[in-house]
Amino acid sequence: MVIASLIKEKLSLTPAGVVLTTRDFGVEMRYQPALAKALNRLVHQGELQKIAKGKYYIPKKTIFGNLKPADSELVKDFLEQNGKIVGYITGTAAFASLGLTTQISSSILVGTNKYRRPITRNGVKISFLLQENAITSSNIPLLRILDALRLIKDIPATSPDECVTNICKAINTLSMEQKQELAELSLAYTPYVRALLGAIYENMGLETETISKTLNGVTSYKLPVSDKVLSNKKNWNII
Repeated sequence: MVIASLIKEKLSLTPAGVVLTTRDFGVEMRYQPALAKALNRLVHQGELQKIAKGKYYIPKKTIFGNLKPADSELVKDFLEQNGKIVGYITGTAAFASLGLTTQISSSILVGTNKYRRPITRNGVKISFLLQENAITSSNIPLLRILDALRLIKDIPATSPDECVTNICKAINTLSMEQKQELAELSLAYTPYVRALLGAIYENMGLETETISKTLNGVTSYKLPVSDKVLSNKKNWNII
């Protein structure tokens, strides 16, 4: 009865679509089996949805059926742990917010410092992009720009030329400190990302030494970006 009361109180304070774990109920370890059993009973009754072991949410019901949780809720255990940021949403969903694509993705890509295999939750495929830089709340927008350069061939409903043009617009909105940080963060990325960013910076009249000194002058990078967008691309061995 105590477990049922705890669940009822917690659910009454939780908005629909917010993912809860068994730990969120504050139940002692010895009562965890009873808690799991009670929560699974609510799943069978349709009052809760289960997305993974020990993870549940109250479905928001509409005339079209139940709505799924927001992407940030589905993957929040990969974004923050014990109050520390450990990941960030990137890929198509994030690139749309940068104006790089209008495509709506049916999957989620999470940047993280730890290698993970793809998983499926609530019918949504979740993949992971290994991020070598430390992840902070302030550098996530910069990491997304670099991820866009890294995945420039794969961004849907757009072309590499359009992506570069829109990435330039995004970089233009950054402060000088952020532009310098972006260059420094790029050093952890593959050489072709650095070459692309270097060409963009040179076109914009920004300092490029931070990037250029890390590149091998004899290596070329085959990227589908035209001279019209990056007229100086040969300076960076982009072919």
